[in-house]
Amino acid sequence: MSKPIDPAIAREKEKARLAKPNKGTVAHDEMAHNKLDLRSDNVNARLENPLAGISLERLQEMGRAFALEKGLEEHAEEFAKGAMVAQDPLAYESLPMLNDEDRRVLGREVTHKWDHPKALYFLVVMCSISAAVQGMDESVTNGANLFWAPQFGLDTDPATAGAAASNNQWLLGLTAGAPYLCCAVLGCWLTAPLNNWFGRRGAIFITATLSALTCIWGACTNSWQHLFVSRLVLGLGIGPKSATVPVYGAETAPPLIRGALVMQWQVWTAFGIMLGTVSSLAFYKVPDPTNAAITGLNWRLMLGSAAFPAFFVMAQVYFCPESPRWLIGKGRYGKAYESLCRLRHTKLQAARDLFMINALLEEEASISTGRSAIVEMFAVARNRRAALASGIVMFMQQFCGINVIAYYSSTIFRQAGFGEIEALGATLGFGALNWIAAAPALYTIDTFGRRALLLTTFPIMSLALLIVALSFLIEAQTARTAMTATFVYVHCIAYSPGEGPVPFTYSAEAFPLYIRDVGMSYATALTWLFNFILALTFPRLLDAFTPSGAFGWYAAWNMIGWTLVLFFVPETKSLTLEELDQVFSVPTKSHAAYQARQVPYFIGKYIMRKDMGSPEQLYHWENPSIERVQSIPHFTGVRGDMQA
Repeated sequence: MSKPIDPAIAREKEKARLAKPNKGTVAHDEMAHNKLDLRSDNVNARLENPLAGISLERLQEMGRAFALEKGLEEHAEEFAKGAMVAQDPLAYESLPMLNDEDRRVLGREVTHKWDHPKALYFLVVMCSISAAVQGMDESVTNGANLFWAPQFGLDTDPATAGAAASNNQWLLGLTAGAPYLCCAVLGCWLTAPLNNWFGRRGAIFITATLSALTCIWGACTNSWQHLFVSRLVLGLGIGPKSATVPVYGAETAPPLIRGALVMQWQVWTAFGIMLGTVSSLAFYKVPDPTNAAITGLNWRLMLGSAAFPAFFVMAQVYFCPESPRWLIGKGRYGKAYESLCRLRHTKLQAARDLFMINALLEEEASISTGRSAIVEMFAVARNRRAALASGIVMFMQQFCGINVIAYYSSTIFRQAGFGEIEALGATLGFGALNWIAAAPALYTIDTFGRRALLLTTFPIMSLALLIVALSFLIEAQTARTAMTATFVYVHCIAYSPGEGPVPFTYSAEAFPLYIRDVGMSYATALTWLFNFILALTFPRLLDAFTPSGAFGWYAAWNMIGWTLVLFFVPETKSLTLEELDQVFSVPTKSHAAYQARQVPYFIGKYIMRKDMGSPEQLYHWENPSIERVQSIPHFTGVRGDMQA
């Protein structure tokens, strides 16, 4: 962390704060009644714009002083201008020192939000390809299960295995879910030390290497126990990588398109699922060589093929710039400025962002009480609310039912009446739709917001799974297979722009920097834990509940997820990572009560088409640029996108 700003600046900031003591972050009757003063009584509640109220002359002095202090003397004038722009990014037209080119660049940043250097897109897309390793593992396991389980004596069919089928079903689930057990118990918790020692890029390189090697190892095993161990170690690669890549993207992306860029993790997970199914089909009929002591060459090639995306990531990750926020945390301001210059079009934009990041992080540092990051995550109210919201979306990513389809769709489709090849073909359709249907979320996640996508897609997923459950009761095989496949696909299409990209995006941006690595470790450990539980239990669930009962079970969970999101998950779109402290300042009880009051408003306005008047607002933003361009539509609590 950098040094605190000088006492004179601190006095100016405090004077500006005290000049408007009655303006809080919560603007509804309950909070007005309680007169909650977030500045004095709840220091953990939020960070307001630390530059608010400071004169332009003083901001110029602060910018130059910052450049001198951090060894960036030759860029002092850029930082003087950047400090002024950082206070209110939309006031560039009236700021002194800016020339016409500066104003053109800053204006275009708002009117053309997708116009950024290629280095930014290269960083996010290329590093997110590492997610394809995870996606491929899920789907190649789907095909490989058809072969390695019988070869290693795990017959799961009660008609042929008898009483042993139940035990074999548990062992099949245990082996399939082994990487995610390791992710939850150990892998994800290595995120913080790996990132601390090696940086974001180093952590990604190390975990991609481990993932590649363990995929090859799993292809060389000769017993289910040996395969279980290799897949367990695979979790050491998947866990830290799944926590690091979204954070890396979140820390480098501009706020207006952060969600779309961070969700590349899910896009490429979906691509990996599709690619793994292609691999399963490509190697399905590969025979064992007659002149070598190799059995099961087809499933070995399936498992080993998941290493190729990891090798690709290893080859390119060091061509990407390191996270500026990570570099600031290490006190390497010169490198952070170089990184931002690669990620932004001009040095002015880089200076503005570096100055603002540092100012916000200084404020953020005041939240910490000096306790361990894990204690801070639950002891500090702001962090605890982020952990609750992240935990809900991560939990529901598993219990919405998508991954049981990814792992066992070939089994599901066979029970619906498909043959083995047809089942894998239907699984390929599932993987392709999962990837293609994620494309709209590139735009909707930063336009409609995270909450709106979840609240819209959960009911669709629930209905689709309910119809799948009922389809298994149809006696006519043609109708049963058609209905099952159709609504598995409908569920997938609804998942891809909602619970697919939102959880990792949300978790990567919800936690403050000083506990972000541990917070993301917690969130990803949670999702991998429930991923393991699903992989472990679904073979037995399918047998004990029957397919109808199993899919009905997950249909019900989707409606539970909708309720949890409505009451406990606030919106995070289009805010800087540090400004999210203002969102998570609102007490959980107050947020839930507000959302409950919006249900009748939403029904009256949008269903009954009544004039319901102006909506109640939950937040008031002290940053004038946010106040001018953001709004909070009713019911969902989603803030509108920034417009020109």
